[in-house]
Amino acid sequence: MKPYIHFAHIYDHLMAHVEYDQWLIFMENVFKERKVQVSKVLDVGCGTGELMLRMHQAGFVTTGLDISEDMLAIAHQKLEAAHIQPQLFQEDMSQFSLPENYDAITIFCDSLNYLEKEEDVKRVFSRCYNALHKNGILLFDVHSPFKIQQFYQATFADEQDGVAYMWHSFAGEEPLSVEHELTFFIETENGLYERVEELHKERTFDVATYTKWLKEAGFTDIRITGDFNQFELHDQTERIFFSAQKKQEMSN
Repeated sequence: MKPYIHFAHIYDHLMAHVEYDQWLIFMENVFKERKVQVSKVLDVGCGTGELMLRMHQAGFVTTGLDISEDMLAIAHQKLEAAHIQPQLFQEDMSQFSLPENYDAITIFCDSLNYLEKEEDVKRVFSRCYNALHKNGILLFDVHSPFKIQQFYQATFADEQDGVAYMWHSFAGEEPLSVEHELTFFIETENGLYERVEELHKERTFDVATYTKWLKEAGFTDIRITGDFNQFELHDQTERIFFSAQKKQEMSN
């Protein structure tokens, strides 16, 4: 079963603890540090639109792209409720082609980790490069190898407002990969609980590998930090942030 079919409808409920403003602050700090003017942003893996909403409120004209129709439907409702006319595309991030170019592209909340194949990650970087204006910025974050290994054999369970869930994680088949088995018990109108299951797979790569692929796609001035700050990485960094710039047009 494809991930986010059922998960989409309770995603915001389960992620209520996530401080999305941290990504917005990181993004704005990168633009300031690099002295670039950014108006149009493409949010790849936009999910239910939480970050898109904040980007719009901060003054960025933001387009969303996601592979999940269910997540995009929720994003559309959320943005319209905030009196924002959303521009959303249902596309695979490794194959997208849009009619416009952007000043910046974001792939936040470890969305890139959902690609298990090396060639797919490389294609994402190439697609992003082509979709950026000259001097445009790509920003993304991924789980560190340390964080991926922390997931192994981890189990979580919770119940809130008519939704109970169990989340079991274990090592995947590929190096530095993890599989998450999610089981939800969702209360229905008649008071009974519906059981639904999903399998989510994530994979990361080391910093040198991501850097190599970014350079191969044409990006320059690659900057790497950890855990929402401007500090260097260390052995227990959990989330790795990359920013890279498109300095020239590349011929196809």
